[in-house]
Amino acid sequence: MTATIRAIGTAVPQTTLDQAAVRDLFAGQPDLGRLGRRLVPAAFDVSAVEHRHTVIEELDATRPGGLFRQDGGDLVSPSTGTRNDRYRELAPALFVAAARDAVDRAGVDPAAVTHLVTVSCTGFTQPGPDIDVVDQLGLPAGVFRHHIGFMGCCAAFPALRIAAAFAEADPSAVVLVVCAELCTLHVRASDDPDQIVANSVFGDGAAAVVVTGGGAGLRIDGFATATVPEGASEMAWNIGDEGFEMVLSTAVPKLVGVHVPAAVSTLLAEDEVAADVPVWAVHPGGRAIVDRAQEALGLPDSAVASSRNVLRDHGNMSSATVLFVLRDALEQGVADDSALVAVAFGPGLTVESARMTVVGA
Repeated sequence: MTATIRAIGTAVPQTTLDQAAVRDLFAGQPDLGRLGRRLVPAAFDVSAVEHRHTVIEELDATRPGGLFRQDGGDLVSPSTGTRNDRYRELAPALFVAAARDAVDRAGVDPAAVTHLVTVSCTGFTQPGPDIDVVDQLGLPAGVFRHHIGFMGCCAAFPALRIAAAFAEADPSAVVLVVCAELCTLHVRASDDPDQIVANSVFGDGAAAVVVTGGGAGLRIDGFATATVPEGASEMAWNIGDEGFEMVLSTAVPKLVGVHVPAAVSTLLAEDEVAADVPVWAVHPGGRAIVDRAQEALGLPDSAVASSRNVLRDHGNMSSATVLFVLRDALEQGVADDSALVAVAFGPGLTVESARMTVVGA
């Protein structure tokens, strides 16, 4: 029996950041050098992000200061330990909210969930938020739990592979996958171009899916994985003394454009071209990444409209983002029996993708 995504749930923090306002906050930092003063406005203005969400309330300059910003407006750079303490405090609520939304949308009794797969790369803690999901949703105490950590923006795909394997092996399996990322915990004022780009695009959010064998929803038809070794130094995610450090060089969009057609080729039928698939849920790691993927695959604007919608409204939420894109596409209306291809990019450089088909009730 083929695994099917029965529903997609999402959740975001309450604090919304206006892109122009947060641009001015970072551009106005007193220790910013000449390069930073030039790059910050440029990066923010070309990002195609209009607003995004954060767990750090003080990044909204209209609010009182806190750990990350003084009342006078100067940004503070807490230690990695302090940032992780905030993850420990704030991540569980997002995990739980997205999980509850997915279970409710699927019409599934939480007591029927047999497997829970959690995903996050923006913090570490044990006991982890998976325990909160079990306790607050009322999942069985003996539910199978598995966590995927630190795989970056493409990590929803290995989680879906695991979920699909469980669902296809056991017709009674009900698998809950939850991706939650608090990316903004790792922002800081900097002259470094990679950090400036990260500051301009990353937001916080969570997404969850319920996967079963069969039923209405998004049938998972197949997966593909490819690596681009020459991109290993161009996209990376490491732990520093002042938070996690993103390496996201300007070479990444070009590498995506060169390699994505071959990476997804096994998901296309014989004599089928990418443009024959009406929806491409391209992970919007940044505007240039969507642009290059669209160009390389020869896609019309309509095929990647949901990727651009999510980038505009939420920014890049790492592993959760591609699930937001899939949900947006379904909400825009996709006919039964239509194909979708989802694709995301992570450190390595890794390209993860999946083909799905819309199955009506």
